[in-house]
Amino acid sequence: MAVTAPPSAIDRWFEVSARGSTVGREVRGGLATFFTMAYIVVLNPLIIGTHADATGKYLGGGDSPNLAAVAAGTALVAGVVTLLMGFVANYPLALATGLGLNAFLAFGVASLPDMTWADAMGLVVIEGLVILVLVLTGLREAVFRAVPAPLKTAISVGIGLFITIVGLVDAGFVRAGSGTPLELGIGGFLAGWPTLVFVVGLVLMIVLMARGVRGAILGGIVAATVLAVVVEAVAHLGPRTGADGSVVNPRAWGLNVPALPDSWVSAPDFATLGHFSLLGSFEAVGWVTVVLLVFTLLLADFFDTMGTVVAIGAEGDLLDAEGNPPRMRRILVVDSIAAAAGGAGGVSSNTSFIESATGVGEGARTGLASVVTGVAFLLTTFLAPVVAIVPYEAATPALVVVGFLMMTQVKGIDWTDLEIAVPAFLTIVLMPFTYSISAGIGAGFVAFVVVKLARGKARAVHPVMWVVAALFVVYFAIDPIKQLLGVS
Repeated sequence: MAVTAPPSAIDRWFEVSARGSTVGREVRGGLATFFTMAYIVVLNPLIIGTHADATGKYLGGGDSPNLAAVAAGTALVAGVVTLLMGFVANYPLALATGLGLNAFLAFGVASLPDMTWADAMGLVVIEGLVILVLVLTGLREAVFRAVPAPLKTAISVGIGLFITIVGLVDAGFVRAGSGTPLELGIGGFLAGWPTLVFVVGLVLMIVLMARGVRGAILGGIVAATVLAVVVEAVAHLGPRTGADGSVVNPRAWGLNVPALPDSWVSAPDFATLGHFSLLGSFEAVGWVTVVLLVFTLLLADFFDTMGTVVAIGAEGDLLDAEGNPPRMRRILVVDSIAAAAGGAGGVSSNTSFIESATGVGEGARTGLASVVTGVAFLLTTFLAPVVAIVPYEAATPALVVVGFLMMTQVKGIDWTDLEIAVPAFLTIVLMPFTYSISAGIGAGFVAFVVVKLARGKARAVHPVMWVVAALFVVYFAIDPIKQLLGVS
């Protein structure tokens, strides 16, 4: 009779076996998540590190961009908060600087008259602390539980389509057309070796999945990266865009140029850490503008996280009957701390990344995967040249595959019930079409309340849904409200 070995300490702590996983799957999942979101270490500096504030200074206080410092800070904060998610919440969710939020800081906050980058990061800290209070008082969790389960499913499906189009666009497989919003490749045709790398990576992942090969997504990323390095070594394509952001070669690489680095290790520069002023923005732009800016940051962060957490849980079959994940309070606490930590680290608000679904698609079910991802980010502070090897075209096929996996949940929505179907439809389509998770969630919430009201079922709407829908109306109308108040 075979004797079953007792579970290891790691297994017991992270409940690996209890959730139907293995340590090997968690490691693979954590690495897959890291490789699909490691682009943020390169992309965040290009967004917030290349734009001066209203005083002409760049992040870190210098007169010129310090992209290495922004990259190191981005990796450090992402590593620390992702480790927290793994150890504290035991959830396969990674966090890093949120796209959209960082662009809003760069173009909508730091550029305001008299505003500095330190003031802008102070707003992010305030926003994170406000969300933390909402979590500790139970208000954020109450909102989470008030959302009907089918609407949560719609959020997950919408995010699946969102990350699919992100992957297709970032890879150059789909681009802005001359006469249409989007078109296939260049002029309606696939062109360029990088596009071939994307197609090969995508096909390889699909074939490996169809064959039941574990590690299909991660294996596809690695294989596509190797192919990309070979292609660049032979063809010398270079980057798609120039230093000013303009397209210089549409058939070249989208972000990183895949090539073996001269040095595999570099000492990190943490000049952005602590570069924030908690109350400086009040003096710079006044309290009315501060309140509106914090509200905008808060609402976007608040619901992006909700959608991501639900989507990850649904993909990993971790949700309860009401569509809620385990240890939800801990997940939200860590996410709130991450927002404030991003501001304190001078790299913008850190939030939950939907790319975590890649790791879940590899079989990750516990916080051990997050620990692996977090350690990888910490190592990245020293190994930035290694991250720069993986181009968009090698990593983005994973987003398309995961998007498909998340799309399969659409069968859980009753499309014959208009009270759910209309809000679900708007939620799903507006996420990819507006490039905003929050916009899709907001439209769905408002539509849910409107349809219920039109059918005379106002009493059936949870009070929290009324409040949230009203807040989203304010969110969507924030620009006219600012004009009404005379705020620029």
